[in-house]
Amino acid sequence: MSHAAVKHDYHLVNPSPWPTLASLALFITAVGLVIFMKGLVGDPLSLISSYFANEGAAISAMGQGSDAVQAALQTNADYNNLDAANKAALLDKYAGSKQWFWLLGKSQFLVLGLGLLSICTIAGMWWADVVKEAHAGDHTPVVGIGLRYGMILFILSEVMFFVAWFWMFFEQSIWNEARTLSTIPEVAEAWKSWPPAGVETVDAWHLPLMNTLILLLSGTTVTWAHHALQEGNRQATAIGLALTIALGALFTGIQVNEYGHILNHHAFGFGGENVGIYGSSFFMATGFHGAHVFIGTIFLIVCLVRLLLGHFTPKQHFGFEAAAWYWHFVDVVWLFLFTFIYVTFG
Repeated sequence: MSHAAVKHDYHLVNPSPWPTLASLALFITAVGLVIFMKGLVGDPLSLISSYFANEGAAISAMGQGSDAVQAALQTNADYNNLDAANKAALLDKYAGSKQWFWLLGKSQFLVLGLGLLSICTIAGMWWADVVKEAHAGDHTPVVGIGLRYGMILFILSEVMFFVAWFWMFFEQSIWNEARTLSTIPEVAEAWKSWPPAGVETVDAWHLPLMNTLILLLSGTTVTWAHHALQEGNRQATAIGLALTIALGALFTGIQVNEYGHILNHHAFGFGGENVGIYGSSFFMATGFHGAHVFIGTIFLIVCLVRLLLGHFTPKQHFGFEAAAWYWHFVDVVWLFLFTFIYVTFG
């Protein structure tokens, strides 16, 4: 069959393995997250304890291990109550299984790491194909409009994602007194005030304010870079992108420091009656925003590399434009986080 000239402006994508592989990678990541957060697999000694807990009779019959080890296996298999010598002796008895138990003990990291590595690899190769399509002239003006609509809808879906976390936070902060009707005395007492008893909120005018100024400044630098690219000034574009990337990395570092302070000083307290919902909503809202900043920073790094490789022109640079849109979205979300979670209800 001869190759006829294309008579439409739409790009028909060639068969690709990436959607199927990406789905598999996402599944592996989801399983890894469940294992990581739920702790389905414990440390090696706990695994040995669980594995041999029902084998006490067989172990006794084989005469393996000291009397203390056999007693622990036959009663509650509590290896934490064994002294170091007995633990070492038990591990030596099952030397052939140690590596297997160690691997299982670390599998919560292995499965999650495998999933994340797969996602990053597949995404990189998939986007590389998209770049090749752009260079081949497949991204016609009509296709470009579709790409823009797709990015807009993606950002709108992200907006609704954050609406859920804001909704949860507003529900507990505005109607906190409703929880005083709880039949659990500790819960009713803790929620008589806002913030709940035992919670030390973060000072909005310290690290959060600093991060606000950093993100606002990064919004100006990425806009400067965009306008410079439209004018054909590649050097100014590179400088603006580099500054934005540096500011994004600085924001992430400051937020990590803030989280470290909260966790190390137990600022949200210990009581489940208040920490559960307040800590969950705070970390989910600010943590997911931090993840978006990290992803946006990677997005901008890719744009900087592509700029240096000569991929962008004043007329053809939607990849950069999409990154700028995403970054401005991250800026706006942070302004809402700072205003309501840190200032108004902090």
